[in-house]
Amino acid sequence: MSTPPPTPAEPPVPAQTLPAVLPPPLPPEAPPATPPAPPAQERPRRRGRTALLLACAALLGAVGGLAGGYTVQADRAPTPLPPLSQAKLSYPQKPLSEDEAPEPLTAGEDRRVRTDGDLRKLLLDRPKGTREPELSPDIDGWLSPSAYAREFENPGYMFTRLTGGDLRRVASTGWQRDRYRMVNVNLVQFREEKSRSALEHAQGQQDYMSDEDHAGNDGTALKGSGNGRYYVFDEPRRKAGYLPMYRARAIAQRGDIMMDIWIYDTKPIAKRDIRSLAERQLGQL
Repeated sequence: MSTPPPTPAEPPVPAQTLPAVLPPPLPPEAPPATPPAPPAQERPRRRGRTALLLACAALLGAVGGLAGGYTVQADRAPTPLPPLSQAKLSYPQKPLSEDEAPEPLTAGEDRRVRTDGDLRKLLLDRPKGTREPELSPDIDGWLSPSAYAREFENPGYMFTRLTGGDLRRVASTGWQRDRYRMVNVNLVQFREEKSRSALEHAQGQQDYMSDEDHAGNDGTALKGSGNGRYYVFDEPRRKAGYLPMYRARAIAQRGDIMMDIWIYDTKPIAKRDIRSLAERQLGQL
């Protein structure tokens, strides 16, 4: 019987192809962890009852304190008030009789009666030897509001201001002594239902008189008026082809009337001239 051929041995595996140390075996896969249970939520507290108890306690405390303070104050003896700082009021023992009562003012003494009448009668009389100016805007001694406003640099503004300030009437007079000397006197009366319009108008005219394009000085106080002033302009008004014009003005207020006097001349005007006119017209008021 023949012998089978020998089976060839398997070639040896090179040593360098085998790992020097085998990795440890993987642990068995752990089962998935169970998620922790959510913490138990606390029950919300009811705050209404606590707040209500605190409010009731505060109210009871305030009421108790008020009642206690009132009880203590009621049990105390009354304290007298300090004396008044003013003197003791005195009253007449009996009303004044007709003989003891003061006499009423006469028409001549009551300034209001004088100014409520014919205002033209309070104007200065025209001096002897003078005549009425050639260009006189007044009508029988009265000057319309528009005619009076035209005497100012801005007639529209002045007309609106005067009529809005309770202008009542304007009495006017004037005269011409010779060819060049002219005088103009205006008594401007207000109703004065809202404000002291006569005083405001007088002060408004005095405010700009010290400017260089007007009198250029502060004027002089008018004796006996309290707020009146008279001015002699520092420089005449000059215009080519005309004689220089010198000017003087007096402004004062008494009651509800504003007095406005002007003097024009081609020669310098003395202070005594405007002062004399202003004092005489003020005496008429």
